Formats: sequence, C-alpha cells, structure tokens
Amino acid sequence: MFGSLPTRLYINDVVTRDGFQNERSFIPTDEKISLINDLSRSGLAKIEVTSFTSPKAIPALADAETVMKGIDREPGVIYTALVPNIRGAERALSCNIDEINLVMSMSETHNLSNLRMPRENSFAQLAEVIRMADLHHLPVNVSLSTVFGCPMEGQVEPAEVYRWIERFSALPVRGVTLCDTTGMANPAQVFQISETVRRQFPHLEVTLHFHNTRGMALANAIAAVQAGVISFDASLGGLGGCPYAPGATGNVCTEDLVHMFHAIGCETGVDLARLLAATARLPEIVNHDVPSHLLKAGPADRRYAEPTFVAELRARNWDTA
Repeated sequence: MFGSLPTRLYINDVVTRDGFQNERSFIPTDEKISLINDLSRSGLAKIEVTSFTSPKAIPALADAETVMKGIDREPGVIYTALVPNIRGAERALSCNIDEINLVMSMSETHNLSNLRMPRENSFAQLAEVIRMADLHHLPVNVSLSTVFGCPMEGQVEPAEVYRWIERFSALPVRGVTLCDTTGMANPAQVFQISETVRRQFPHLEVTLHFHNTRGMALANAIAAVQAGVISFDASLGGLGGCPYAPGATGNVCTEDLVHMFHAIGCETGVDLARLLAATARLPEIVNHDVPSHLLKAGPADRRYAEPTFVAELRARNWDTA
C-alpha cells in the first residue's frame, strides 16, 4: 500500500523545549532533568533539551544551563538546544551541547511577529552563529518555520522555501528542519516539498516537524516518509504549539508517531513501553491533561479481558436450525 519505506527512522523529542516553553506554570528544574533522563533511556535519536533564549523572553526556560549540565548523557543520543543569537551560542557552548538548533520563519509576517525582525536580519544574525559554531566544530541545524503556510499570509511559495535553504546550504550547516509551525500542511504538499528538498540539497540532513493543529500530523508524517524523509521531531504527550495558530493543540505526539511507524513496519529504535511510562508522568508534571491518544487508549496490540457474559455465551448450546 505504501510502496517502499525506509526500514529505519529517527525520532527527536522536543517536549522540554517546545512543549514546556508554552506551559503557564514554570516546570521545576529537577522535573525537567528527570524527564530528559527517562527520554534518553527510551531510544530516541535526539532530544531538544532547552533554549538559550533570554530568560526575560522565555522565563519557562530560564534554567537552561542548569538543565543542560544536570542531565545524564546517554551514548548515541544527540542533545541539542535552540539558540537565537551569539549570546545564546556562547551560553550553549559553555554547556557542551552536541548541536545548535537555529530558527527562522519562511513567512515575513510570522518572522516579524515571532522574532521581532525581518528575515534578512534574522539570516544575518544566524549566519554569525553558524560561523561561530563552525569555529568550535559544533554541528548546526536550521529549523525553518511556516514552511507549509502562515495563518497571516496564507500559503508560502515553495520556491521561497528553496531559496532560503539554498542560502543556508552555502554555510556550514548540517541539516534543515521543515516546520509545519501552525498545522496548515497537507500530505500532498508535504510530499512535494520534502521530495524536492531532498533532491536539490542531498548533502543536508532533512527533518520534518509537524503540529497537530488540524489533526493532520500523522498523515503528513506518512507523506514525508514516502518522500524519503527519515528524521522527525515530535513532542512527548503532544505538548507545544504556536501562539500564532488559533486553536493549536500542540506538536505531533511522540508516542503516537512511534506507534504508527512501528505499525507500518518502520523501526525507530524507540522502546515504546519506556516512552509511554515517561508520558504517564506528564499530566502530574504540567498539572493538566495531555493530548496523547496512546496514553489514553494504549497500543493497538494491548488486549483486554473479555466480559464475563461472553464466556457464558460461548458455552451456550446454540440452536442454528
């Protein structure tokens, strides 16, 4: 049905950055560290631990250094962090992170709303960070927001996305993440853009980052896999969201995504039982319910005891005449 699919996919969890920065209450530092340690042992490929943004801008992540220095490092797991500028890069470097993640919007309006500057200014600022990271031999990933649409501008022209990727690809960048920041993507669009980016920029690692604002995230992930994408961002419990996407419900849920990939025969290296155990902690940590479907329904291979009356019906001498 799906044709040829990759046998191995890589899952990157962003809950302690993208998820927790949207929470109304500050998540205690020790809770963040404990949760990241649980995630590290679940088989994830990468964890976006925090953001080295100004504590005044994002108070929820004011403990970035403490968290990054306090976690247990699991061999094989990449520990990344969002970095907005040179000052943030300096803070990140002091914590011995494995990768710097940068962000810029493909929509001028969204970039002005979210980053408070035009895209050209963002690019110039990020280029400085990239050059600094290169001097320290630190890999860089660039996350491109609103690739699949902006709620203020509408659809973003794919040619505009490719133009910006071309500019970043001329710099020492390891990968790009195509972000459906406001949950406007559809599978046909995802397939087209993902396939084109992989074909035009084969030297870049390509990751897809979906939000489930309109319930399309899992369908879009399938389309991305069909286009040859093997790396995906997700957020434990489905936490996260974008303030410029009215009604947003958060990022695609990590455990739901892993469960789906396993169901269609793709390996992720993730221990789903361990991941669900981490998810089960979330409602108490954030003090509210989480959107996770798998936490509520369980994996599809879970079996329940049959009702007692079914056994009685089985034993009944049915008259089929």
